[in-house]
Amino acid sequence: MSDLRDKKCTPCEVGAIPMLPFEVEENLRKLHMDWESKDDKHIERKFTFKDFMGAMEFANKVAMLAEEEGHHPTLTIAWGMVRVKLYTSKIGGLHENDFILASKIDQIAEKEA
Repeated sequence: MSDLRDKKCTPCEVGAIPMLPFEVEENLRKLHMDWESKDDKHIERKFTFKDFMGAMEFANKVAMLAEEEGHHPTLTIAWGMVRVKLYTSKIGGLHENDFILASKIDQIAEKEA
């Protein structure tokens, strides 16, 4: 879907500049169309599953990926649903790492489908 999957998250320094709104929109176009940003500081996507265990299995795969990348999303898990929210707290906004991880999470979802 994008070259983001070929990249690796890199440590983000405090004081780095968050993405500007046009950069957020540009990077959102590289992701699955269900990713959205309401405030240019977070991106999120809701993934649905046929049951609770399907949601948990997906969440665990996302957790393993997050550890590998050193970049951790906020996960909300409910019956048949996982909401993934990404942002970079060190800079109070979005960084390329958020889009790299989102793209790799999309890849996990594609394999589950």
